[in-house]
Amino acid sequence: MLSISHTLTGAFIASKLPHPALYIPLTLASHYFEDWVPHWDVGTGLSNGKRKRKTAFLLEIVDLAISLAAIYYFWQSGQNEIQYHIWIGAFVGLVPDFLEAPRNFLKWEPWFLKPLNNFHHLFHNSTTNMVLGLTPQFITVGLIWLLK
Repeated sequence: MLSISHTLTGAFIASKLPHPALYIPLTLASHYFEDWVPHWDVGTGLSNGKRKRKTAFLLEIVDLAISLAAIYYFWQSGQNEIQYHIWIGAFVGLVPDFLEAPRNFLKWEPWFLKPLNNFHHLFHNSTTNMVLGLTPQFITVGLIWLLK
């Protein structure tokens, strides 16, 4: 999934269940569930060489910037205080991808990350069909917008 799907889902869960004992494990679980759904993301094509690491990295920076802007717009704008639980939920929603980043972008995987990345890989269901892969993400973002 794109980072925007993971971050908005994490922020949404945190907005509805603001206690960390509730939103942190649910947000983490949501990441694996979302990756289980067939999806397209900026890393699609890295493993088979159809996408260069530099291209994926630059696209990921854009994806993260859009994610941060969306979280701010959905939950933070007009608020006098920082909604820390929202931002923590968004961050936790990306933790499995952050742990995978050294392998994907630097071709380096510390031994202690390998089991976590292998577990993440069990759920990953990418598709090269952009329309099929982006549809569930548009639906996710739209539902979050409606239900927030």
